[in-house]
Amino acid sequence: MKHIKLFSVLFVIFSGVLSAQKIGVVDTNYILSKLPQYKDAEDRLNSQIANWQTEIQTLQSEFDKKKTLLENERVLLVGDQLKQRQKEVDDLDKKIKTMINNRFGSLGEINNARSNLTKPFQDQIWNAIKTVSEKNSLGIILDKSNNISVIFLEKRYDYTDKVLDLLLKNSGMKNAETPVKTGVSSADAKKEKLKMMTEGRKETVEQQSRKSK
Repeated sequence: MKHIKLFSVLFVIFSGVLSAQKIGVVDTNYILSKLPQYKDAEDRLNSQIANWQTEIQTLQSEFDKKKTLLENERVLLVGDQLKQRQKEVDDLDKKIKTMINNRFGSLGEINNARSNLTKPFQDQIWNAIKTVSEKNSLGIILDKSNNISVIFLEKRYDYTDKVLDLLLKNSGMKNAETPVKTGVSSADAKKEKLKMMTEGRKETVEQQSRKSK
């Protein structure tokens, strides 16, 4: 998943009279990428994902060896021997598919882990946005990281750094970096890379499954 959507596309904050509303814009993906606590948590998740992928790769190698050995020795096996060896290969194939689905499927552990990862930061960022909006009398705040095309934005309407500074201040840290926002954050790049790796592994297993049938 390319983006972790923390919020709805539109924040409507009712603070006082709705007339004379001011609009602000934030980039929550950029904010996340600058939070040390989030980066640490994401690194731990990525490490866990790498362990899962290694485990699947190990089982896949074992499956390939057993399948190749069975094909080479098939003419020498008869009756129950052949059935037992074929069952071992089939069971291992099913185990790999089940593991991939349980870990990386639509209802897999990876989605639960990502949800648990983002929830605390979602609450923190929301509270910071609410504080900034009230302080600056903003009625509407857009999150441009959630598929909103912002062609041009005057700096005075971008409250990303104010929200980030508040979060870092609350955590006892300072934003010492000069803000440089790009279309794709480092967090997004990591997610895209992990997605490609996972899909590649799934495709490998599916190809092996089709060959074995």
